[in-house]
Amino acid sequence: MTLTEAGAGYYQRAQRLLADLAEANASVTSLQAAPRGRLRVNAPMSFGFLHLAPAIPDFLARYPEVDIDMTMNDRYVDLVEEGFDVAVRLGRLGDSSLVARRIAPMRRVVCASPAYLARRGVPQDPAELAGHDCLSYGNATSTNDWPFVTAEGQPWAVEVSGPLRTNNGDALRAAALRGLGLIYLPTFIVGGDLQAGTLVSVLDRHVPQDSAMHAVYPHARHLSPKVRAFVDFLAERFGPRPYWDLVE
Repeated sequence: MTLTEAGAGYYQRAQRLLADLAEANASVTSLQAAPRGRLRVNAPMSFGFLHLAPAIPDFLARYPEVDIDMTMNDRYVDLVEEGFDVAVRLGRLGDSSLVARRIAPMRRVVCASPAYLARRGVPQDPAELAGHDCLSYGNATSTNDWPFVTAEGQPWAVEVSGPLRTNNGDALRAAALRGLGLIYLPTFIVGGDLQAGTLVSVLDRHVPQDSAMHAVYPHARHLSPKVRAFVDFLAERFGPRPYWDLVE
């Protein structure tokens, strides 16, 4: 005998509910209980690979009774439906029933290689981007519109175009380092290049800095020692001034 698809789905959800109940009971019994058990984490691909993955060994060394199951992708996941304990979310949060904690600011920059800027010139105004090669991030809400603010602080969407569009920020960085064009990315991807001078930021006063990085988790995980420990670790590791934004 085998379970039907509906039966398998019911069984998986029942398992999660029973695990949540057991964890809630344990948390109520002792809020100071040592973090333990499996922690399912979701993170965006670039941030997860560049920053979260190198940090996890330190977390596991601090909490040896926890083991982590981490999934990295750039799609929006349903934490409750897919059984994640916590996720890292970048940018503005939509309306949600999830608990959210701000971890760090998320600065963005428009930048290019010194070779590209020497060849094509340094744009002084976002309107000048019409004459530049702009490499676009394919997962953005509006791929060909880059968000800026006017001198008066009003939102200003500027249409751009260029020879490359991709759904991965690391691929855009690699292309920009080769002098292919301008990119608009978070500093957690290009911060090291800006510090090293291999990429140079432009139009800084027109780039809005209203985004942040959050840890989000279901209300059912609110009292979980392992979730609390992980979120506290993220805030300690990455905020309030991320190391990728520090200027030597």
